[in-house]
Amino acid sequence: MDNLGLIITTLGALLLVGLVGDLASRRLPVPRVTLLIVFGVVIGPILGAMPEQAEDWYPFVSDLALLMVGFLLGGKLSRKTLREVGRHVVVISLFEVAGVCLCVLFGLLAAGVKVEIALLLAGIAPASAPAAVTNVVQELKARGRYTDTLLGIVAIDDAWGLIVFSVLLASVQVVAGGADGGAVEALLRGGRELGGAILLGLVVGVPAALLTGRLQPGEPTQAEALGVVLLAGGAAIWLEVSFLLTAMVVGATIVNLARHHDRPFVEIENIEWPFMVLFFILAGASLHVEQLMHVGLIGVAYIFLRAVGLVLGAFAGGSVSGAEPRVRRWMGLAIMPQAGVALGMALVAGNSFPELRDTLLPLVIGSTVVFELLGPALTRMAILRAGEGRRESGG
Repeated sequence: MDNLGLIITTLGALLLVGLVGDLASRRLPVPRVTLLIVFGVVIGPILGAMPEQAEDWYPFVSDLALLMVGFLLGGKLSRKTLREVGRHVVVISLFEVAGVCLCVLFGLLAAGVKVEIALLLAGIAPASAPAAVTNVVQELKARGRYTDTLLGIVAIDDAWGLIVFSVLLASVQVVAGGADGGAVEALLRGGRELGGAILLGLVVGVPAALLTGRLQPGEPTQAEALGVVLLAGGAAIWLEVSFLLTAMVVGATIVNLARHHDRPFVEIENIEWPFMVLFFILAGASLHVEQLMHVGLIGVAYIFLRAVGLVLGAFAGGSVSGAEPRVRRWMGLAIMPQAGVALGMALVAGNSFPELRDTLLPLVIGSTVVFELLGPALTRMAILRAGEGRRESGG
């Protein structure tokens, strides 16, 4: 079988596997995200049935799926929604990011971990997995103030996380004795990535908002919406700025400026799921499960401290912002999933500090496996406990 035939056959098989996972999740108390990742682990690392070329497909599928997720998350940031939950979103997300950073940093330092490793892990810890959280929300058909707050938080979490990571990466360069311009360079790189993403999102989003709705609903609108998302994402990757944040800004701009702002989001939602199936199965197939053996005590401590930091930070932020008790109590568990952004940060840190790579990468990969598998189940439980999910839709 030539490469093209292999690719088409494999993608078709994976979509059918995703259908099985979707049906199974309706009868099991397990999120379909977790089932799809487990299927990927079985197909890939355990059975070795995934073609070697699949590793080359994953970055493309991953970026495309995350672009759609970012765009849809941006669509949740309308003026109406922000008026209702905006203060809670901003305050909780800031406290949550600060809480997890401080908890991981001081907890690991107290455990005797090298200060460079502790700083880098503290910078990586706030990274979340918007795709997993969003998919659990869609699976449960969750609606309400708690869900809006949750989606708002995961929409901006990674923006705060990129800022914190850039600052702590620069701090490690100072601690490691590489302050000869390296710290300033790291800060400038982080500022450029964030500022460039916001600017690019506005450059693409404003014209798109003015044009959206002038076409009739249906296929033309679908092409328009997908074209805007791909244009924004491709330009972000080319310019080396955050494509996830760019997509969020485009979505937020359209939802606040467009005459018929709901059409693009409906069209993207209609075509998103097949890409998400491939995203989660390939994510599971690419997990290095054997790295769990190398997590060790530092990894166990990091997993525990990250979980505690998220719960305490979200609770503190909810208390300060005056959020409802159910928001304070269950938000920390709902934002537990962690995936690609954390791995990306770990790779950047490993490239910046080659001497720390062998310690840092296995630890982050191993902990990500844990949060990728268990996180969606915790998100599902939190949404149900908050009273905004439908149990029958998820099993």
